[in-house]
Amino acid sequence: MAGKHPWGHHRKGDHGCKLIGSQRLMKIARMPDGSPEIFHTLQGEGRNTGTPSVFIRSSLCNLSCYWCDTPYTWNWEDSDYEHESPEKFRREEEILSLSPLEVAETAAAFGCPNFVFTGGEPLLQEKAWLEVMDRLATAFENAYFEIETNGTIAPSSEFLDRIHQVNVSPKLANSGVLETKRINTEVLASLAASGKADFKFVVEQPENLEEIETLQALSQIPKSRVFLMPAASSLDTLEENQGWVSRIALKQGYHYSDRLHLRLYGAKRGV
Repeated sequence: MAGKHPWGHHRKGDHGCKLIGSQRLMKIARMPDGSPEIFHTLQGEGRNTGTPSVFIRSSLCNLSCYWCDTPYTWNWEDSDYEHESPEKFRREEEILSLSPLEVAETAAAFGCPNFVFTGGEPLLQEKAWLEVMDRLATAFENAYFEIETNGTIAPSSEFLDRIHQVNVSPKLANSGVLETKRINTEVLASLAASGKADFKFVVEQPENLEEIETLQALSQIPKSRVFLMPAASSLDTLEENQGWVSRIALKQGYHYSDRLHLRLYGAKRGV
Protein backbone atom coordinates (compact mmCIF):
# COMPACT_ATOMS: atom_id res chain seq x y z
CA MET A 1 0.00 0.00 0.00
CA ALA A 2 3.04 2.27 -0.12
CA GLY A 3 2.34 5.51 -1.95
CA LYS A 4 -1.43 5.04 -1.81
CA HIS A 5 -3.69 7.14 0.39
CA PRO A 6 -7.07 5.35 0.50
CA TRP A 7 -8.12 7.01 3.75
CA GLY A 8 -8.67 10.57 2.47
CA HIS A 9 -7.44 13.83 3.96
CA HIS A 10 -6.04 14.63 7.40
CA ARG A 11 -8.40 16.13 9.93
CA LYS A 12 -7.57 19.15 12.05
CA GLY A 13 -6.62 18.49 15.66
CA ASP A 14 -6.50 20.58 18.80
CA HIS A 15 -4.11 19.08 21.36
CA GLY A 16 -2.22 16.01 22.48
CA CYS A 17 0.25 15.78 19.58
CA LYS A 18 2.25 18.33 17.64
CA LEU A 19 0.45 19.89 14.67
CA ILE A 20 2.01 21.03 11.41
CA GLY A 21 -0.64 22.93 9.48
CA SER A 22 -3.63 20.56 9.56
CA GLN A 23 -1.46 17.51 10.11
CA ARG A 24 -1.10 15.97 13.56
CA LEU A 25 2.21 14.22 14.23
CA MET A 26 2.48 11.18 16.46
CA LYS A 27 5.50 10.14 18.49
CA ILE A 28 6.26 6.57 17.41
CA ALA A 29 9.09 4.38 18.74
CA ARG A 30 11.96 4.08 16.27
CA MET A 31 13.66 0.79 15.48
CA PRO A 32 17.49 0.66 15.33
CA ASP A 33 17.29 0.51 11.52
CA GLY A 34 15.36 3.79 11.46
CA SER A 35 11.94 2.31 10.73
CA PRO A 36 8.89 2.82 12.99
CA GLU A 37 8.21 0.08 15.52
CA ILE A 38 5.11 -1.17 13.72
CA PHE A 39 5.24 -4.94 13.31
CA HIS A 40 3.19 -8.06 12.58
CA THR A 41 3.33 -10.74 15.26
CA LEU A 42 1.21 -12.88 17.58
CA GLN A 43 -0.37 -11.18 20.57
CA GLY A 44 1.72 -12.53 23.42
CA GLU A 45 -0.31 -11.66 26.51
CA GLY A 46 -3.81 -11.55 27.93
CA ARG A 47 -7.18 -12.59 26.56
CA ASN A 48 -6.19 -12.60 22.90
CA THR A 49 -2.89 -14.47 23.25
CA GLY A 50 -1.90 -16.12 19.98
CA THR A 51 -3.95 -13.80 17.76
CA PRO A 52 -2.09 -12.48 14.68
CA SER A 53 -1.88 -8.72 15.23
CA VAL A 54 -0.14 -5.57 14.08
CA PHE A 55 1.50 -3.74 16.98
CA ILE A 56 2.04 0.01 16.83
CA ARG A 57 4.40 1.20 19.56
CA SER A 58 4.11 4.83 20.56
CA SER A 59 6.86 6.63 22.42
CA LEU A 60 6.58 8.64 25.68
CA CYS A 61 5.21 7.52 29.04
CA ASN A 62 3.92 9.19 32.19
CA LEU A 63 5.48 6.51 34.42
CA SER A 64 9.00 5.15 34.90
CA CYS A 65 8.78 1.53 36.02
CA TYR A 66 12.00 -0.02 37.27
CA TRP A 67 11.49 -3.27 35.32
CA CYS A 68 9.90 -1.73 32.18
CA ASP A 69 10.76 -3.71 29.02
CA THR A 70 10.52 -0.62 26.78
CA PRO A 71 12.68 1.98 28.59
CA TYR A 72 13.68 3.41 25.21
CA THR A 73 10.26 5.09 25.11
CA TRP A 74 10.90 7.27 28.19
CA ASN A 75 14.27 6.81 29.97
CA TRP A 76 16.10 9.72 28.38
CA GLU A 77 19.75 10.56 28.94
CA ASP A 78 18.91 13.87 30.65
CA SER A 79 16.53 12.21 33.15
CA ASP A 80 17.21 10.89 36.65
CA TYR A 81 14.86 7.91 36.43
CA GLU A 82 16.10 4.61 37.86
CA HIS A 83 15.84 1.41 35.85
CA GLU A 84 17.22 -2.11 36.25
CA SER A 85 19.41 -1.35 33.23
CA PRO A 86 21.79 1.62 33.52
CA GLU A 87 21.37 2.45 29.81
CA LYS A 88 19.91 5.84 28.92
CA PHE A 89 18.44 6.82 25.55
CA ARG A 90 18.47 9.84 23.26
CA ARG A 91 15.08 11.16 22.16
CA GLU A 92 16.25 11.96 18.64
CA GLU A 93 17.46 8.37 18.18
CA GLU A 94 14.35 6.67 19.60
CA ILE A 95 11.40 8.71 18.31
CA LEU A 96 9.90 9.15 14.86
CA SER A 97 7.30 11.84 14.18
CA LEU A 98 4.67 10.43 11.81
CA SER A 99 1.20 11.53 10.79
CA PRO A 100 -1.77 9.28 11.63
CA LEU A 101 -2.04 8.62 7.90
CA GLU A 102 1.56 7.39 7.73
CA VAL A 103 1.05 5.23 10.83
CA ALA A 104 -2.16 3.71 9.46
CA GLU A 105 -0.67 3.15 6.03
CA THR A 106 2.36 1.35 7.46
CA ALA A 107 0.18 -0.81 9.72
CA ALA A 108 -2.32 -1.63 6.97
CA ALA A 109 0.43 -2.86 4.65
CA PHE A 110 0.67 -6.12 6.65
CA GLY A 111 -2.86 -7.05 5.56
CA CYS A 112 -3.90 -8.05 9.09
CA PRO A 113 -7.11 -6.49 10.55
CA ASN A 114 -6.16 -6.81 14.24
CA PHE A 115 -4.29 -3.83 15.69
CA VAL A 116 -2.70 -3.29 19.10
CA PHE A 117 -1.76 0.23 20.26
CA THR A 118 1.02 0.03 22.79
CA GLY A 119 3.87 2.07 24.25
CA GLY A 120 5.08 3.78 26.32
CA GLU A 121 1.67 5.06 27.28
CA PRO A 122 -0.43 5.33 24.12
CA LEU A 123 -3.27 7.30 25.74
CA LEU A 124 -0.96 10.32 25.88
CA GLN A 125 -1.78 10.57 22.16
CA GLU A 126 -5.47 9.64 22.21
CA LYS A 127 -6.65 12.17 19.58
CA ALA A 128 -4.20 10.80 17.02
CA TRP A 129 -5.26 7.19 17.68
CA LEU A 130 -8.83 8.17 16.81
CA GLU A 131 -7.57 9.27 13.40
CA VAL A 132 -5.58 6.07 12.99
CA MET A 133 -8.68 4.02 13.79
CA ASP A 134 -10.77 6.02 11.32
CA ARG A 135 -8.31 5.27 8.53
CA LEU A 136 -7.81 1.60 9.39
CA ALA A 137 -11.55 1.00 9.74
CA THR A 138 -11.92 2.31 6.19
CA ALA A 139 -9.18 -0.02 4.95
CA PHE A 140 -10.49 -3.10 6.83
CA GLU A 141 -14.19 -3.77 7.23
CA ASN A 142 -13.41 -6.13 10.14
CA ALA A 143 -10.76 -3.96 11.83
CA TYR A 144 -10.29 -4.82 15.53
CA PHE A 145 -8.52 -2.46 17.93
CA GLU A 146 -6.81 -3.13 21.27
CA ILE A 147 -4.90 -0.70 23.44
CA GLU A 148 -2.39 -1.42 26.20
CA THR A 149 -2.43 1.22 28.95
CA ASN A 150 -1.23 1.66 32.53
CA GLY A 151 -4.67 2.77 33.75
CA THR A 152 -3.75 6.26 34.95
CA ILE A 153 -5.36 8.21 32.08
CA ALA A 154 -9.10 8.12 31.45
CA PRO A 155 -9.97 7.63 27.76
CA SER A 156 -12.76 9.74 26.32
CA SER A 157 -16.19 8.25 25.64
CA GLU A 158 -15.47 8.65 21.93
CA PHE A 159 -12.33 6.56 22.26
CA LEU A 160 -14.06 3.85 24.34
CA ASP A 161 -16.80 3.63 21.73
CA ARG A 162 -14.23 2.93 19.02
CA ILE A 163 -11.84 0.57 20.82
CA HIS A 164 -12.74 -3.11 21.16
CA GLN A 165 -10.40 -4.25 23.95
CA VAL A 166 -8.56 -2.32 26.67
CA ASN A 167 -5.63 -4.16 28.25
CA VAL A 168 -4.93 -2.34 31.51
CA SER A 169 -1.70 -3.01 33.37
CA PRO A 170 -1.89 -1.24 36.75
CA LYS A 171 1.53 -0.90 38.27
CA LEU A 172 2.21 -2.38 41.69
CA ALA A 173 4.72 -1.25 44.28
CA ASN A 174 7.30 -3.50 42.60
CA SER A 175 7.43 -0.98 39.74
CA GLY A 176 9.30 1.50 41.95
CA VAL A 177 6.83 4.29 41.09
CA LEU A 178 5.05 6.30 43.79
CA GLU A 179 1.50 5.07 44.38
CA THR A 180 0.09 8.56 43.83
CA LYS A 181 1.49 8.48 40.28
CA ARG A 182 0.79 4.87 39.30
CA ILE A 183 -2.70 4.27 40.74
CA ASN A 184 -5.90 6.14 39.91
CA THR A 185 -8.77 4.06 41.28
CA GLU A 186 -11.40 6.30 39.64
CA VAL A 187 -9.92 5.61 36.21
CA LEU A 188 -9.57 1.90 36.94
CA ALA A 189 -13.18 1.71 38.17
CA SER A 190 -14.49 3.50 35.09
CA LEU A 191 -12.55 1.14 32.82
CA ALA A 192 -13.85 -1.86 34.75
CA ALA A 193 -17.41 -0.56 34.36
CA SER A 194 -16.94 -0.20 30.58
CA GLY A 195 -16.98 -3.97 30.14
CA LYS A 196 -14.13 -3.67 27.64
CA ALA A 197 -11.15 -3.83 30.00
CA ASP A 198 -8.98 -6.64 31.32
CA PHE A 199 -6.51 -5.96 34.13
CA LYS A 200 -3.09 -7.57 33.91
CA PHE A 201 -0.80 -7.53 36.93
CA VAL A 202 2.93 -8.27 36.74
CA VAL A 203 3.61 -10.58 39.69
CA GLU A 204 7.12 -10.68 41.10
CA GLN A 205 6.50 -12.43 44.41
CA PRO A 206 3.57 -14.07 46.25
CA GLU A 207 3.24 -11.03 48.53
CA ASN A 208 1.98 -9.04 45.53
CA LEU A 209 -1.37 -10.85 45.82
CA GLU A 210 -2.54 -8.76 48.78
CA GLU A 211 -1.92 -5.56 46.84
CA ILE A 212 -3.77 -6.94 43.81
CA GLU A 213 -6.80 -8.00 45.88
CA THR A 214 -6.97 -4.58 47.56
CA LEU A 215 -6.83 -2.78 44.23
CA GLN A 216 -9.40 -5.13 42.73
CA ALA A 217 -11.83 -4.39 45.55
CA LEU A 218 -11.27 -0.61 45.50
CA SER A 219 -11.77 -0.42 41.74
CA GLN A 220 -14.61 -3.01 41.60
CA ILE A 221 -12.78 -5.14 39.04
CA PRO A 222 -14.51 -8.49 38.37
CA LYS A 223 -12.32 -11.52 39.01
CA SER A 224 -13.08 -12.67 35.48
CA ARG A 225 -11.20 -9.61 34.20
CA VAL A 226 -8.00 -10.12 36.24
CA PHE A 227 -4.89 -11.68 34.67
CA LEU A 228 -1.73 -12.55 36.60
CA MET A 229 1.49 -12.55 34.59
CA PRO A 230 4.94 -13.53 35.91
CA ALA A 231 7.61 -10.86 36.04
CA ALA A 232 10.28 -11.97 33.56
CA SER A 233 12.83 -10.49 31.21
CA SER A 234 14.15 -13.86 30.02
CA LEU A 235 12.77 -17.32 29.28
CA ASP A 236 14.66 -18.77 32.24
CA THR A 237 13.01 -16.29 34.62
CA LEU A 238 9.60 -16.92 33.07
CA GLU A 239 9.91 -20.68 33.53
CA GLU A 240 11.15 -20.16 37.08
CA ASN A 241 8.10 -18.06 38.02
CA GLN A 242 5.29 -19.50 35.91
CA GLY A 243 4.50 -22.40 38.25
CA TRP A 244 3.74 -20.52 41.44
CA VAL A 245 2.04 -17.61 39.65
CA SER A 246 -0.27 -19.99 37.76
CA ARG A 247 -1.11 -21.78 41.01
CA ILE A 248 -2.09 -18.49 42.65
CA ALA A 249 -4.27 -17.62 39.65
CA LEU A 250 -5.98 -21.01 39.82
CA LYS A 251 -6.59 -20.76 43.58
CA GLN A 252 -7.91 -17.20 43.46
CA GLY A 253 -10.09 -17.61 40.36
CA TYR A 254 -8.00 -15.28 38.20
CA HIS A 255 -6.74 -15.80 34.67
CA TYR A 256 -3.10 -16.67 34.10
CA SER A 257 -1.30 -14.82 31.31
CA ASP A 258 1.75 -16.27 29.65
CA ARG A 259 4.41 -14.18 27.86
CA LEU A 260 4.26 -15.91 24.49
CA HIS A 261 6.48 -13.41 22.69
CA LEU A 262 9.27 -14.11 25.21
CA ARG A 263 9.00 -17.85 24.51
CA LEU A 264 8.97 -17.39 20.74
CA TYR A 265 11.41 -14.55 20.19
CA GLY A 266 13.22 -13.70 23.42
CA ALA A 267 13.58 -10.15 24.72
CA LYS A 268 13.71 -8.43 21.33
CA ARG A 269 12.22 -5.32 19.81
CA GLY A 270 9.83 -5.38 16.88
CA VAL A 271 8.45 -8.87 17.54
